[in-house]
Amino acid sequence: MNLKINHQSVVGRPGQTILEVVHNYGIKIPSLCYHPDLDVKANCRVCVVEINGYDKLVTACSTPVVKGMDILTDSPRVKAARATNLELVLSEHTKKCATCISSPDCELLRLAREYKIRSDRLAPRKKGRKTYRFANAVEIDGEQCIDCDNCVSACHNQGIDYLERKGAGAAQEIVPVKDSACIYCGQCAVHCPAASAQEQSSWPAVEAAIKDKKKIVVAQFAPAVRVSLGEEFGMPYGTNCEGQIYTALQQLGFNSVVDVNFGADITTMTEANELLERMKDKKSIWPMMSSCCPSWVAYAEYYHPELLPHLTMARSPQIHLAGAVKTYWAEKKGVDPKNIVLVSVMPCTAKKYEVVRPELSLNGRPLVDHVITTRELAYLIKKKRIDFKNLKPSSGDDLFNHGSGAAAIYGASGGVMESALRSAADLACVGQKSPLCHSRLEFKEVRGLAGIKEATVEVAGQKFKVAVVNGISNIDKILPKLKKYHCIEVMACPGGCLGGGGQPIPTTNAIRQKRLDGLYSIDKSRSIRRAHENQAMVEYYNWALKKGLSAKVLHTTYKKTKGSILTTVKQ
Repeated sequence: MNLKINHQSVVGRPGQTILEVVHNYGIKIPSLCYHPDLDVKANCRVCVVEINGYDKLVTACSTPVVKGMDILTDSPRVKAARATNLELVLSEHTKKCATCISSPDCELLRLAREYKIRSDRLAPRKKGRKTYRFANAVEIDGEQCIDCDNCVSACHNQGIDYLERKGAGAAQEIVPVKDSACIYCGQCAVHCPAASAQEQSSWPAVEAAIKDKKKIVVAQFAPAVRVSLGEEFGMPYGTNCEGQIYTALQQLGFNSVVDVNFGADITTMTEANELLERMKDKKSIWPMMSSCCPSWVAYAEYYHPELLPHLTMARSPQIHLAGAVKTYWAEKKGVDPKNIVLVSVMPCTAKKYEVVRPELSLNGRPLVDHVITTRELAYLIKKKRIDFKNLKPSSGDDLFNHGSGAAAIYGASGGVMESALRSAADLACVGQKSPLCHSRLEFKEVRGLAGIKEATVEVAGQKFKVAVVNGISNIDKILPKLKKYHCIEVMACPGGCLGGGGQPIPTTNAIRQKRLDGLYSIDKSRSIRRAHENQAMVEYYNWALKKGLSAKVLHTTYKKTKGSILTTVKQ
């Protein structure tokens, strides 16, 4: 249908909103509460536009286009109303810019400057509100909330419904629901436009560790980080910037940098061996379910503890590599593990919670000392004024390599399943002469962003029914038919780690797809594409078994929990 925007003829489709059409033509309209993942709420009202023949201004995010519409996005009336609405939004938001990791790229600040709004004309309306902290992972600062309800919607989309709006008008606030439990996924944070819901900051502790010359500070970064961090510096979505990440971390002062892809290969090796053992034992519990997503583990421990025997005992990639650093790496380098400070860079907020679990410590000490998100690393790089985009790529510690192609796809939904199947299919055929036993490399049936992916695959001549759950809200679709599967992968965040709660903002389905494409491109470029073919990893793996460290650095256990950890801070 034909219509006009700012006197220019454009074309829209039935069902599109004004905002969608405007964005298609590259015309900028500010919007704070709008997110394509969420239902439209039109709460912030900064996207108002004028339509010829309409008495009132309308919100572009919620108004469908109609044939012949004549829309103005920047008329004097629109600008005046937008400025007023922005000032009202700012009065809800107590500014903490000096310590906020969103401050270098804050949309709210940018709009305030563009519309020349004085942030001190109206008194902050939410001074003294509580901050709710969920374990050591996520927090919601009531003083910074702008009442967009995105966190509530994101939590609802996850099927958790841990957050709700309480009260009305100026007194309303977001609070936890008593009869529910947070799984620390951080989807509230990655959908928040005002840094009210955000990760609990670990970057100050990391800076302090780097300054301590008595410590050896080692950084490790996850598969998904390499295809998302570049977005923070204007690079195209899905760009693989692992070489620049090594250089940036070294310039930040880390003594050594290693790749969690190596840890993912350890996880795959451990899972593949467990799968083969279950195949041999007639008393094995099926299906075997993945356990490398800490939000999924937290969900199972609270909501479905009956599933815990199904979870693989393999530790997650960050914990596996941390175990290797504080045992194998320390021995080879002649370093006392007590002097190592290990920092993980993760796309996930729940990884902060994972590293403080007592089951994942070594000799009473945490394997990972601090976890920072992709956003926190971007903030540190900007804080030090490192020109990330133009950094020369480098590499990391020579004891650990970049991992296999199978490790790279761990960051995508279906990647853990495919990685395990690649190794299991190949390892099961060792010494086998049967024509039924053939090694298979790619399992494309489990790839993509669909909520549920199912496939029947062959491993050593045996047919296996597998499923991949993309987003924790889809788990209920699998549970009624659990017994039909042999293996199930579950990732709590949509898209897997590449859509994690610690990723750059915005994160949308289109952006997740670009990041996913980037990870599979890395996989294709690797000379080694199966975990067990990574000889450096196998050398470490055999060393750990020989040292009797299996229970300490390779495997773990799970237990039923009574609920999430909640701390309330009065400001």
